[in-house]
Amino acid sequence: MELGIYSFVERTPDAHTGRIVSADERLRDLMEEIEFADQVGLDVFGIGEHHRDDYVVSSPAVVLGASAMRTKRIRLTSAVTILSSDDPVRVFQDFATLDLLSGGRAEIMAGRGSFIESFPLFGYDLDDYDELFSEKLELLLALRASERVNWSGRHRAPIRGLAVHPRPLQEPLPVWIAVGGTPQSVVRAATLGLPLALGIIGGTPEPFVPLVELYRRTAREAGHDPAALPVSINSHGFIADTARAAADQAFPPYATTMGRIGRERGWPPPTRARFEAEISPRGALFVGDPQQVTDKILREHELFGHQRFLMQMSVGTMPHSQIMRSIELYGTVVAPAVRRALGATAQRSPAAVSGASS
Repeated sequence: MELGIYSFVERTPDAHTGRIVSADERLRDLMEEIEFADQVGLDVFGIGEHHRDDYVVSSPAVVLGASAMRTKRIRLTSAVTILSSDDPVRVFQDFATLDLLSGGRAEIMAGRGSFIESFPLFGYDLDDYDELFSEKLELLLALRASERVNWSGRHRAPIRGLAVHPRPLQEPLPVWIAVGGTPQSVVRAATLGLPLALGIIGGTPEPFVPLVELYRRTAREAGHDPAALPVSINSHGFIADTARAAADQAFPPYATTMGRIGRERGWPPPTRARFEAEISPRGALFVGDPQQVTDKILREHELFGHQRFLMQMSVGTMPHSQIMRSIELYGTVVAPAVRRALGATAQRSPAAVSGASS
């Protein structure tokens, strides 16, 4: 199993002091986090795309390109690229460039995004939400399949036999589909033969098992080998030396951030009791000491048989030193224990595994 981290590169008020770090300080910290994740043997680091003042990164490829120069082996992915409001040509070019800079470690995790600010910003209508994603994904896959493209659609000017450069080192450039639990999105990924990244950020994991079963069944019916299509589980988490320290450090920023988002969307505010239930062995949050997190990763592997697990460590702003310690425990304690239990080695899996073609 590949083990990694994803970050939305939050820039939110500190839950204890109210301080907001500068954008340049947050990015410097992020570079250290990615570099350290590579050094301690983690497999993947993902960066989210947002267009809000509480998140720093609007262009994941730029940030990942900088990190490519400071890392050696870790795979670098968006988490996610909001394809619906972007130009697939530029997305492909940006990540092909990242692939060249990184020596073949780039990936695209394409999704529709959990926020909507990019749609009015780039002049798109939310009424076209699903059609935009479908059409632009079709073009992105055409671009990675062929240097010259003939394509036309409703939301972008046609491309008539034009060449798109540069070309990536990886053939094909890995493209994952990120979903939050919508069966139609799962079916689309399976039909196209694309790897699936499933976000589970609350409740319990069991309700998501039918979605993974649907994905593999649909892939088989579409003529793809499910064994060649990796599944990633993406969840919130944090690791400290003791279970109590992990919970006490993670809850205040988690509650602040999820409470703010909840007010925007009409969710009830998070409570400590609910948080404790979700960090329990059967909950969806990976917060605890190294043994607890290891056990939960292995338990979910029994449910899903997935090939990748990504943890979002900083849901809200946390001290940089605490994040670095969490990364250290993840890479030096949790990851080796998971690999031993699953009979894996610390060596990275081939890029081709996560680059399943459509």
